[in-house]
Amino acid sequence: MTENKGGKHTVLREVLDWLRHILIAVLIGLLLVVFVVQRNEVIGSSMEPTLHTGDQLIVEKVSKLVGAIHYGDIVTIDAQGLPGHVGEKNIIKRVIGLGGDRIEVKEGKVFRNGVALVEPYIHGLATLEGDPAYSTVTLAENEIYVLGDNREVSLDSRRFGPVTRDRVIGHVLLRFYPLNEFGTP
Repeated sequence: MTENKGGKHTVLREVLDWLRHILIAVLIGLLLVVFVVQRNEVIGSSMEPTLHTGDQLIVEKVSKLVGAIHYGDIVTIDAQGLPGHVGEKNIIKRVIGLGGDRIEVKEGKVFRNGVALVEPYIHGLATLEGDPAYSTVTLAENEIYVLGDNREVSLDSRRFGPVTRDRVIGHVLLRFYPLNEFGTP
């Protein structure tokens, strides 16, 4: 009879051990999603030809925490409250200007600190002015200026102004779907 009790204790111990490992795995997964990486889906054509509707992306969240946002980075931004983005949770744009930069949109080009940017990712599209209030801006230290690669349709800093760094969710690290486009965008 004592063997039966010992067997029950062994089974209970085994179940509790499994539950502990499952709980640890779930907690690690939650911590990764909240603080390190997340999956995003591209919705809309504002980043074409670089990214397309339906592309699945891995976004890393660590670089924004250490201030490592660079020119040309493609970032995911919290769109809640941004003009023209009613109902959208996140948007994906390219970083054009950082704190302290003077950005000018004129003559179909973007100028950063007086120098016209070379932007091969827009495939020769002109960058038209948006709201005149945001065609020439000097960014505060906590601001970035973002544009979509498809300048003809993108609702970006030309229309809603600079974005504060705290709105940045993360940096696009990898496109994992479609498989034939796998890699860094």
